[in-house]
Amino acid sequence: MVLALLLLAGLADQVPMRWPSGDPKSLELLAETPVNCILLEQSSWSRELAAEASRREVATLGVIRPEADPIETAQAALGLKLTGIVLEGDFSDDIAARLRALAADRKATLVELPRLARIRITGEPVTGTFQGVWPGIQIQEDGAAQAAPTGGPWINTNTGFLRYLHAAATDSTIWIANTPPPGAVFPVERYLQAIGDAAINGARWVVALDADLSKRLIERESTAVRDWKRIAEHLRFYEEHAGWRELQPAGQLALVQALDRGALVAGGILDMIAVKHTPVRPVPGSVLSDERMKGAKMAVDVDPTVLTDEQKEVLRRFTRSGGTLLNGPPGWQFTPVKDNEITIHKDDVAKLDAIWKDVNAMTGRRNLGVRLFNVSSMLSNLLGTPGSRLVLHLVNYTSYPVENITAHVLGSYKTAVLYSPGHPPRKLAPYPIEEGTGLDIDQMESLAAIVIE
Repeated sequence: MVLALLLLAGLADQVPMRWPSGDPKSLELLAETPVNCILLEQSSWSRELAAEASRREVATLGVIRPEADPIETAQAALGLKLTGIVLEGDFSDDIAARLRALAADRKATLVELPRLARIRITGEPVTGTFQGVWPGIQIQEDGAAQAAPTGGPWINTNTGFLRYLHAAATDSTIWIANTPPPGAVFPVERYLQAIGDAAINGARWVVALDADLSKRLIERESTAVRDWKRIAEHLRFYEEHAGWRELQPAGQLALVQALDRGALVAGGILDMIAVKHTPVRPVPGSVLSDERMKGAKMAVDVDPTVLTDEQKEVLRRFTRSGGTLLNGPPGWQFTPVKDNEITIHKDDVAKLDAIWKDVNAMTGRRNLGVRLFNVSSMLSNLLGTPGSRLVLHLVNYTSYPVENITAHVLGSYKTAVLYSPGHPPRKLAPYPIEEGTGLDIDQMESLAAIVIE
């Protein structure tokens, strides 16, 4: 009971993982890792596991899906003294309300992970989904990297909708509980990319291992244990810098988009801009205000027809103060995604090319916060307060280190420190350039962040 109350008070601090075993002894593998919350399939539920997890101060959440009898299953989970339940999938309003009431009555934790299209922004401690693409560079049948509309390799990423959720659900911690594609075996680098893909956008990935790695880890196979330690090290990296999640986007380009106008999909407009390393701040139409537009110099309004008169006036004030606004024409409207879809419709991919041409024509080569070089296989995110303190996140989506990265940061800065998992902080040598401040990184592995002041 004490653990349940603590979890209710600090759900935002939980580091979640889908745990692949019901053996209480398997929890020894969590020692010296930041993972303190495990999601359990029903086959792994037991009083013994719950007791051992409680002893280790690890929360246990039973996964409930709508296919079974949700009420009966939830009662069974809480009867076995699990800390709480996770509703994964789409439940009817009546069943969801009864499950919330049951959890509240038992003083148990309840986390809802619906489909992307069914996410509700309600101010709950956790807002999330079980859907998402598996992060990494998309490879074609001939082994070559598929090209994106921007010209670089097509990176499968959840960046767009995670940034949008982080901007819309300001009172929540964002969880993305996507899993590796079934039947595949992945190198450890893909797990590190999944961690970074969520973390640089202010979210937490609910760690999930493929079946092969799970089996070998539970059996304590040496290579699997080594890979697990690397995964834990990269999780710990972001937990040691948890304050980074609270930072706001520092880019001068704002993207105004409504929840139901293509914001909650992978591979959409926000992803397209992010892949080009243009610092962009998502502005959900529901929270569009002068404060949200503060610091922006350019803005893209994806669908002006859905804005209220008051919201349109915010954008008029933005342009009157010198801002540049690109209003999306009717041709920008995308085919509505179905409940079981998480990416834009295949017929809409061509629209991204046209949209990118319009956005690129507006932004040109202008520095909107930072310009990056030799980063075609990477994603970035610039956060913080321009002129004071910035954090530049970097994720490498290849399986090899990237060398000779250059950043041109807008504005004058005196210090820059490179942080990366498994390495001590390293001072960089800022140098003046026409745009502001130049930084050179000789090499980085999977994940890194530069603190610039």
